[in-house]
Amino acid sequence: MVLSNVPGYARLAARGELAARAREAMLRLRKPCSLCPRRCRVDRSQGQHGVCRTGNQAIVASYGPHYGEERPLVGTGGSGTIFFANCPLRCVYCQNAEISWGGAPAIAVEPAALARIMLRLQAAGCHNINLVTPTHVTPMILAALTVAADRGLVLPLVYNCGGYESAGALELLDGVVDIYLPDVKYADGETSRRLSRAPDYPRYSQEAVREMHRQVGDLQVDGQGIARKGLLVRHLVLPGGLAGTAAVARFLAQEVSSATACNVMDQYRPAHRAHAFPPLDRRVAPGEYAEALAAVRAAGLTRAGRR
Repeated sequence: MVLSNVPGYARLAARGELAARAREAMLRLRKPCSLCPRRCRVDRSQGQHGVCRTGNQAIVASYGPHYGEERPLVGTGGSGTIFFANCPLRCVYCQNAEISWGGAPAIAVEPAALARIMLRLQAAGCHNINLVTPTHVTPMILAALTVAADRGLVLPLVYNCGGYESAGALELLDGVVDIYLPDVKYADGETSRRLSRAPDYPRYSQEAVREMHRQVGDLQVDGQGIARKGLLVRHLVLPGGLAGTAAVARFLAQEVSSATACNVMDQYRPAHRAHAFPPLDRRVAPGEYAEALAAVRAAGLTRAGRR
């Protein structure tokens, strides 16, 4: 095997560093768990649960080739998604509430079983391994990657998260993750408190996106338009301007990169408890979405829009 031709996580695995990072990440499960900004005062290494309602095992809700992601991730073979159950955020309008809040079938898996899932997705012809809501199970993912890399996993790794991240925990993923796919949900702390129970979301999401960009840079695609490395931001436009799109775009353009690839999404639908939080009880009006796109362009983002 020529190490220069394999992903960063495979090179780290070959010299034992990936296993060391998995061990270090597992230590962060101890009281207080420090994998996300919540810092819940529980010892997850002993199976205790905090806000994410997950102990010391990853819980998989589903996996398989996914064709509904952004075009640079999907290609012809699909994005190899692994949906992890539960979430550190408590968004009242969660678009995947059955997975994030409970209700969907799910199963706890050991690292070896998670590694087998990754290898099955590679064998199915997927272009990448897309880890959906991975924040609270980072140690288990690193342990699984150690096994999967030893067994021939060579696909780019996508870290598909809600944006509520600890920059310190993200440092464990430096050289491991190829493509970061974070949400940037809000620009205002009062809005994030009311809608996601996370008043500090804007600060932590901005720190996280800066760290992600430091690690992987702007999005890079190959000759077929398939993403190989870099940062791809998602921003869901909310009714009534609740997402603070203009401020989010200014942050990305001025503090990250004007070439930040950003998917400005218009598919919001009232879900979960949204009907109790007007104007979240309605879809985004066409005029609102047009205003959001105009604000993104005015901020100077050159690679933003529907993706």
